[in-house]
Amino acid sequence: MSSSYRIQAATGIHRGDREYQQDQVLLMPHPHVQGCVLGVVADGMGGRSGGRKASDQVMLTARQLFEHFDPATESGEQLLRSIVHDAHTMIRLTAISTEQEPHSTLAAFVVLPSGRCHCLHSGDSRLYHYHGQQLIFRSKDHSYVQALVDRGTLTEEQAHHHPQSNILLGCLGTQEPPTLTHHLIERLQPGDALMACTDGIWHYFSTQELGTVLAGLAPREATAFLIDKARARAAGGGDNLSLAVLKFAALPEASSA
Repeated sequence: MSSSYRIQAATGIHRGDREYQQDQVLLMPHPHVQGCVLGVVADGMGGRSGGRKASDQVMLTARQLFEHFDPATESGEQLLRSIVHDAHTMIRLTAISTEQEPHSTLAAFVVLPSGRCHCLHSGDSRLYHYHGQQLIFRSKDHSYVQALVDRGTLTEEQAHHHPQSNILLGCLGTQEPPTLTHHLIERLQPGDALMACTDGIWHYFSTQELGTVLAGLAPREATAFLIDKARARAAGGGDNLSLAVLKFAALPEASSA
């Protein structure tokens, strides 16, 4: 049995210094099952309208599939994979019908009533899991510079400032099936925090800074702080920003009679 906790949640989204918004974010409780929550961020690419159509399709697909998801009989991992597969298919159909090239990243998690959590990402939108200020897990980008880091050619710090850091090796909407990475959290605990975010957020922070913010602030204050600080550090050259944050707080102990 999982530890008892209450869930605190918030999302944040900002156009940043771009002319238009291509990020989208979704954080929703299951309509019928208490303690089941889906979080998704998507970073659309493909021009003014193409990128937004791609990220919108991710959100529409995620919402529709989650509303019909039964956590008692269905797999959380398969839910996330179905969201990616179906959204990718629809984005490809949009590309054919409109002669655009819409693409989207995705970072998503689904928290189950048991306390188990499935995470999935494609592209360079990221997932973070902290306990207090301690980083437990951070997803690895499907990108050119991450591949160089994995080979030992670049350090993480060098990759962070590499001029080709925006080149992706996988995402939704390409001719090839999306590259996907799944991660399982066996049991969430009081003191844990989850964050899904696009590169407009994570690019401006170290993992230590993110841990400090998530541990020290409530989700709504944390999302506002990270957006404001990322915009300040971008100094007028920032990307769209979006994030979803969940924190798991211990329930107050029942007073004895």
